[in-house]
Amino acid sequence: MRLRFILGEVMNGLRRNATMALSVVLVTFVSLTFVGAAVLTQMQVDNLRADWYGRVEVSVFLCPEQSPDIQCATGLATPAQEAAIRDVLENGAVSSLVQKPVYYESRDEAFEKFKEYDADNTYATLTADQMQASFRVKLTDPEQFEVVADAVRGMSGVDVVRDQREIFSGLFSLLNALTVVAAGLAAVMLLAAVLLITTTIRLSAMSRKRETNIMRMVGSSRGLIQLPFMLEGAVAATLGAVMAGAGLWLAVRYVMEDWLRQSVPYVDYIRGSDVLMVAPWLVVAAVALAIVASLATLGRYTRA
Repeated sequence: MRLRFILGEVMNGLRRNATMALSVVLVTFVSLTFVGAAVLTQMQVDNLRADWYGRVEVSVFLCPEQSPDIQCATGLATPAQEAAIRDVLENGAVSSLVQKPVYYESRDEAFEKFKEYDADNTYATLTADQMQASFRVKLTDPEQFEVVADAVRGMSGVDVVRDQREIFSGLFSLLNALTVVAAGLAAVMLLAAVLLITTTIRLSAMSRKRETNIMRMVGSSRGLIQLPFMLEGAVAATLGAVMAGAGLWLAVRYVMEDWLRQSVPYVDYIRGSDVLMVAPWLVVAAVALAIVASLATLGRYTRA
């Protein structure tokens, strides 16, 4: 009987304030879409970082002839110096961080590769003697670049050590900035959702002030009086959260999995299953927002 009464009151409240309830649904939908998008963007960034950082190499460039750098004052790296550098990478203290085998690229090989990129002969005057030989190293843990670099940097015959992760640093900075922007917009929209839920519940409580007074007079508990109002906000917010989850799933399923994966297949994209992991938390956040907004409002209008 009590459950039927509560559900009836919830339906009556939603019907009386249908416009405001719809506004709560839409604002919650938009705000939680931003929240979910921020979380999924960060998940995508983490996927890209793990995938691309695992593919990049550390390049140990050896001293060329007539180099202006002080560490190459002795001139071209000798075979003995090259052997010492290889030994440090393969058998030294950092060998456990280096994937085997260590690839050596001679000056002739570097020149042939350069010619492939310079198809229009923009640098036709360059010769193989002007190129740099190098060791190309993949790391078992790309985050340990500085450890490996410090082990060979300063050795005789080493000109410079470069980490290819620098190529992606700008991209990841941009993606992280987009995550922050999405999170900021989500925070603003969540505040708007809380204020709107508060207003909706206030109007609902004011419109049923007579019924509330009667319930207080017959001895109804404060929880029984407040519960229908709380459920009204929770139902509207939950509908918005479900819509947000569905929208994010459709976007990931048809934009990322179907379209982008076909256009750029070498990227490890997030999947619909990732959205299904995030969606329940959106519902939890929606219900929590509704409860907080309800408790902040109902104390004044349903005071026993």
